[in-house]
Amino acid sequence: MAATVQSKGGPSGAPPSYVESPAWRFLASLPVDRKLARYDVAGSIAHVQMLAAVGILTIDEAGALTKGLRAVHAAIVAGSFPWREDLEDVHTNIEVSLTERLGSLGAKVHTARSRNDQIALDERLYLREAITAVRQEILRLELALLDQAEANAQVPMPGYTHLQRAQPVTVGHHLLAHFWPLVRDDQRLSDCFARANVSPLGAAALAGSTLPIDPAIPARILGFAGTFENSIDAVTDRDYFAEFLFDFSLLAVHLSSIGEEIVLWASQEFAFLRPAAALGSGSSLMPQKRNPDVAELARGKSGRVIGDLVSLLTTLKGLPQGYNRDLQEDKAPVFDAVDHVVATLNALTTAISALEFDEARLLAAASDPRLLATDLAEHLVARGVPFREAHETVARYLALDRPLEAKPLRGFDPRFGDDVQKVLDVRASLAARKTPGGPSLEAIRIQLARAHDAVGLQRYSISKHAECIELVDALLKEGP
Repeated sequence: MAATVQSKGGPSGAPPSYVESPAWRFLASLPVDRKLARYDVAGSIAHVQMLAAVGILTIDEAGALTKGLRAVHAAIVAGSFPWREDLEDVHTNIEVSLTERLGSLGAKVHTARSRNDQIALDERLYLREAITAVRQEILRLELALLDQAEANAQVPMPGYTHLQRAQPVTVGHHLLAHFWPLVRDDQRLSDCFARANVSPLGAAALAGSTLPIDPAIPARILGFAGTFENSIDAVTDRDYFAEFLFDFSLLAVHLSSIGEEIVLWASQEFAFLRPAAALGSGSSLMPQKRNPDVAELARGKSGRVIGDLVSLLTTLKGLPQGYNRDLQEDKAPVFDAVDHVVATLNALTTAISALEFDEARLLAAASDPRLLATDLAEHLVARGVPFREAHETVARYLALDRPLEAKPLRGFDPRFGDDVQKVLDVRASLAARKTPGGPSLEAIRIQLARAHDAVGLQRYSISKHAECIELVDALLKEGP
């Protein structure tokens, strides 16, 4: 467990003057931003290395500071670090601890740096790691969907519009309809990573420094693709968080859609799924119940994530350029969204992997002859009937509530061919739907191949992003 947060006036002495205030309890952000500690230490080590490279610190000073910062990080990881809420934030806690270890040398760590560019750096480092972790969870869910889609590629089921039976599809085809939105979610997060992968360190409070610093050095050490273009924008910008939360909100909406369909399929009215413990628990009162709790919570948590996006945008909407204390409130909604999206992805992956489809029930539902009404209209079109006329002909016949069989159809309109009976078979209907992205086995096999290609590209992209995270890990380890 982490060490107890010490109150004002604790054994470590008075806080620095810049955080002293009668309102210190209200101003403190430590309960939230201490999550950024590892990134703060890594950023400080990179900053120290830059100060040495440009001659502001000696090599020995930089070495001692780096060793001290790694010792601070080790104490944080071990849970023995003496967090003090009266020091306001994670940055000051780490700097004060370093100064207590190294004396006046520790006070040099903040040379040519402000907490403004420091927090912007920490957030971007955190975001890179969070995006990579979430992309890995998305990949796991995609693979679970692909496994089920391949296993059920030929299992017929009704396709729906307006929650009304519409046309026949297959379970595999339907599950792939949930796979591709996740691919787009992953692509958006990858794009967000690229835009966030810019170092703000060196912007200082808002106007850089009169000292001969080089922002490119810590950027390179930390694996950033580049540095800021404008020092004011560097400390003001929270686009990366806003974009991230939008991406998460849309991802949560897609997860909610998966959840909603599982809820429907698990109901007795549909009964497309057999009960599975991975979907949820039973009722505390009704012995016969097995509830799809995981799917329901996937729906419910989407509202919370969308709320996190609205919270951040509301914080940002009235701010002028330059750092404003309102930005202290930017982290909590991001941390909250990450926690809930990761948990939802993990639970849904387990649930999807455990799904067992009732093929007989699905086939019976897909064999509803009215699902083939469009096929009948297209049968007439293939025989030269204009589509609108064919549509009306089939609609008039269906209104008579007669059986969908060859003889009464031909009696109603002789333009129905002798082979119309072949149209009235669900498996024949599926086999005929060979258009790209359709539900025929041929089309699904092509789609599955492309899906596996997409997964391969994601794996490679994630591995490249992970290299940046490894740079942070390396900075925090003891050197030779």
